[in-house]
Amino acid sequence: MATIKNLGIWMDHSSANIMEFTDRTIGLKTITSDFTHDDKEQSLSKSEKMMHNKEQHEQSEYYKKLEDVIINFDEVVLFGPTEAKVELLNDLRTDNRFAKIKIVIKPADKMTQNQQHAFVRKYYQPVI
Repeated sequence: MATIKNLGIWMDHSSANIMEFTDRTIGLKTITSDFTHDDKEQSLSKSEKMMHNKEQHEQSEYYKKLEDVIINFDEVVLFGPTEAKVELLNDLRTDNRFAKIKIVIKPADKMTQNQQHAFVRKYYQPVI
């Protein structure tokens, strides 16, 4: 019997904490968006349209990095305080490579790393 590979991702528009859940242990990796506040100010000083184009491009690259991780898992829970998780899920649903991966969205506030780990543990090992 194959082991199901579980993943939890706490995310907002600027960073994502990737938590692989295996036998009660959690491995952690962080992916960040390259679009910073300084980039926004520089782009905005030139033109608002340029700022939005740059932001969209950087956001797309950020989601691509997450997709490269997600493709290796069987079940994924996306959680966090912003709509970034919904935007990512919408992108994933347009790509047939993710059709067999169970992806669930859960609302969550800002959390410490320990709270994020507890959330993932509770999701994948609910108390019976």
